[in-house]
Amino acid sequence: MSDRLNGISVFVTAVEAGNFALAASRLHLSRSAVGKTIARLEQRLGVRLFHRTTRSQNLTDDGALFYERCLRALEEIRTAETLLESGKRQVSGRLRVSMPVLFGRLCIAPILTELAREHPQLELELSFNDRLVDMIEDGFDLVVRNGALPDSARLVARRLGNHHMAFCASPAYLARCGEPTTLDALAQHDAVAYLRSGTIRNWEVPLEQGETRLIAPRARLVMDDLQALADATMAGFGIGWLPCWLVRDQLLSGELVRVLQQYPGAEFNAHALWPHTPHLPLKVRLAVDALANKLPASMALIEAQL
Repeated sequence: MSDRLNGISVFVTAVEAGNFALAASRLHLSRSAVGKTIARLEQRLGVRLFHRTTRSQNLTDDGALFYERCLRALEEIRTAETLLESGKRQVSGRLRVSMPVLFGRLCIAPILTELAREHPQLELELSFNDRLVDMIEDGFDLVVRNGALPDSARLVARRLGNHHMAFCASPAYLARCGEPTTLDALAQHDAVAYLRSGTIRNWEVPLEQGETRLIAPRARLVMDDLQALADATMAGFGIGWLPCWLVRDQLLSGELVRVLQQYPGAEFNAHALWPHTPHLPLKVRLAVDALANKLPASMALIEAQL
């Protein structure tokens, strides 16, 4: 029976991944092991599940029918596990989470690793990536993202907290070029700008009555990595628009100076997202609760010190 269930989980993963290589990566198996498992399953069932070519694999009619039934069976198993877990409050199994690189490493991962310490049978697989992943296709249980949310009826979102941006510069740059005192003065200053999806990101400044002013930075350096952006700002290449959580230590030590403090920093929300399901797995629920309970206090402490 266990061999049969194992074959089914490999089959479903192969269908959802789109190819055996990606399925093998998700399952932490070799590609040949996935292929052999599918071949044994086909032999046992007496049907061909995939049309295979050197470049692609597609479900046969029998494979599509079997996949639909397997999904129903696995959903029933997941529902039963969730109900049992909810009763005993013991969490186990692998939790796959995608998060932004720096925000994830500095702010999210410490909370989740502490959760894993409290639940010894919980396994964490954390992926740090600034691109917008397709969590269904890529097989993630949970995604943490900053800013605007994707428009998808397949996902559920919960706000975890918020953080603010700050205009910063090095003391050496301010000594050489002076300190801007108005937003218009930024046009006369060099900038270190953030590149996202091939576009230089505008600086956002909240104004009265809910309006926001967008400023196109006069970019001397353009980078797609926030840490490199902060490093270049500290090196005196220009003014940077940086998240407070990233540059707290540098602002406290004096390596960076906050400018234009009379303008409130733009606020960005952090959200947890997960696939819509009738019964949320306990491991996902506990992770989201831990983030929602601890992240706001962490962000508030950082910004209170500035």
